[in-house]
Parts: sequence; C-alpha cells; structure tokens
Amino acid sequence: MKNTRTRPGNCNHSALDIIFPSRSGYNLIHLLSILHSIVEQDKKDAGIPIMQKIKYLLLLLVSAASFSAQAQFVVSGTVLDSTTREPLGAASVFCQNTTLGTATNKQGEFTLNLKSGGYDLIFSYTGYQTQTIRVSDNNKLEVLMTKEEKSMGEVVLRNSFEVTDGLSKYGSFFMENFIGATPNGSRCTLLNPEALKFYFYKRTNRLKVLATEPVKIANQALGYNLHYQLDSFVYYYNTNSSIYRGYCLYSEMEGTDSLKKVWSQARKKAYEGSRLHFMRSFYDSTLTEEGWIVDLLDEKDDKKFNKIPNVYDSAYYSSFVNTRDSLGLDSILYHVPVGPVEVEIYFPRKISVTYTKKRPEAEYTKKMGLSRNVPLPDILYRYPRSHRHHGKRILL
Repeated sequence: MKNTRTRPGNCNHSALDIIFPSRSGYNLIHLLSILHSIVEQDKKDAGIPIMQKIKYLLLLLVSAASFSAQAQFVVSGTVLDSTTREPLGAASVFCQNTTLGTATNKQGEFTLNLKSGGYDLIFSYTGYQTQTIRVSDNNKLEVLMTKEEKSMGEVVLRNSFEVTDGLSKYGSFFMENFIGATPNGSRCTLLNPEALKFYFYKRTNRLKVLATEPVKIANQALGYNLHYQLDSFVYYYNTNSSIYRGYCLYSEMEGTDSLKKVWSQARKKAYEGSRLHFMRSFYDSTLTEEGWIVDLLDEKDDKKFNKIPNVYDSAYYSSFVNTRDSLGLDSILYHVPVGPVEVEIYFPRKISVTYTKKRPEAEYTKKMGLSRNVPLPDILYRYPRSHRHHGKRILL
C-alpha cells in the first residue's frame, strides 16, 4: 500500500520496530548451556536420573526451535528486466516504513529475513516502475520490472509547468508540509535538494513536486536516515491541503551511546499519541489503559460524534461479523481476520480518536488554527472507515 500523508519527520511508523522489538523464541545457546550445567551437576548429586533431565531439555530445545522458526520467515528471489530478462543489480528491495531492506547482487538476487507479520515489499530501480508485493510467509519471487516510458508530448507538457527556481521559491514550503511543522520536523535536513522538481499549475492553483531519485533526509532528532521513493507530492492552495504518495526506508544513524539514548527517548516520545500507538493499543485491547477515547460519527448528524460504550464487546462483535450483510454498515466498529497474521479493523463511519495523556505540541495547534490552551482531551485524529493492521505493524 502506498504511503499517503505519512510524515517522515515524525517517523512514528518504524520507531517502535526498534524500540519495542517483538519477542522471539528461546535462546538455543542458553538452553544448551543449561544442558551442560545439568550434566555437570549430575556428577555431584543423585537427584533425577540424568537421562530424564536430558530428555526434558531436548524437548525444550525442539519446542524453542519450532517457535523460533514460526517467529520469522525468509523472502528471496531475483529482480529482472521484464523484456530482456536481464538481472538488475543494485536494485533496492525494502519493507515499507521499516528499517528492513537490502540491494540485489550482480545476478539480481536478494534475501531478506523477516519477523512474523505482513509486509509491503518495495522494489525500485532507476528508470523502472516501482513495484509492491505483499509478503507474510516464506516465498521465492521472480520480480519482473518494467521500464518507465513517457511520451514526448507528456515530457514537453510537464516541462512547460516547471518552475525554474522552484527550490528557492518552494523548498521550505515543501519541507514544512512534507516533513511537518514539529520540533522533530525542524531538525530534518534534506540531503539531495537537487533531486526535486517543482511544477505549478496556475489554472488549478496547485503545486506538484517530483523527484529524480529517492529523497534523502537526515532526521537528527530521532537518529534516522530516510530514503523516500517519492511518487508525487501535490499541494492544493484552494483547500490548503496536500497529498503525497511514496515508499520509505529507514536506517539508523551512527552515534555515541549517550546520543543513542537521547534518540531512544525521543522515539518513545514521538510514538506516544501517534497513529501506530493507537493501532497497537486497539490490537492489544489496551485503548483505555493507554489513554485513548474513540467516538463514532453520528449516523444522522455529520458534525456530531458519539462515545462508543464498549469497543471490545465480544458478543456484539460476533453477532455483527456473522450478520454483516443484514445489518449493513451502520453498526459499531469491528475487526475481522484477513490472513494468518493480519486483521482488518473496520469503522462503519468516521471516528474521532482522542489521546488524553499528552497535550498537542504548540507547532501543531498553530498550524491547525487551534488555541494554545486547548483543553484535554482534544481530537487528534479522524480516521477513515478502515485500516488494515498487519500483526504488530500498521501501514497507513
């Protein structure tokens, strides 16, 4: 799924993959050391027969190996030109909004070891159309990439709208709306500004930004380097709204131990109250404990939100899922499994999501035209009807 309105400056999507990694299986080396200790201890006492102890430990080892195998999977394959079937070396292969990625070798081959979950695997190569493939288990892929072909008319038409000094005119404006007007966003640096091309369409009063290569951004606040495969960024001046599409790969910066500690604390702060925080809280059934309030848009009044009495009413949930067609789409929100490690969270109408444990940042309230003394709780997000939540990861 393509990223839409995901602010790289906040980095809320991937921070938790690093700060709070999911639990894997037992440590096999540790269990083997325990087995050795048991053998040594048996020489000193006459307790349980050693063979019975070894049998028990071997059972633990087998269980641990089985659990570990289930907790991760491998995706490998080859990236080829769709016409010539020549291998594409140095093609980028990465999981959307994570730090997981690699590049193909000279033979176009790649291998990725992934934790259990669902991922949008992105394939990109200069001059070729970007591809996305959904993966959630062991897979060997043959990825055929197609060259981008643009007609001369299309190129001439686009060039006629290009702003020659676009970077000086719109560079800061683009960064503010693409990265975000937050303390984290203000500490982001665009490393390859020459890659940006600016186009202004006077008739529709909109600004469009394209990139000739992945946009490279250094986020000094959170300790991330970002490679953003920008499809397009469009700002509509008539409505003061923007939309952009692309794919992002994060990589951690090098730093001292003290600096890494600062980054870790900053990532945790950025996570609190984020969309990812909400989705994980919903998935873990900890909305109330984590400080979230969910209100549902009134069926008849599109300006009124009503409190949802119990999001996790399992009896109502079951009857709603089983009789979805007869009830229609005007009932309480529900979620349904869509795969072995995926679940779709569905909201029958728009919802208001309030985070009560944190006050909005001053930059946010200023940009949104809100009072700096806005009382808590305050509406922070209004979600559309559904999102797909992949295990512990949410890709918006």
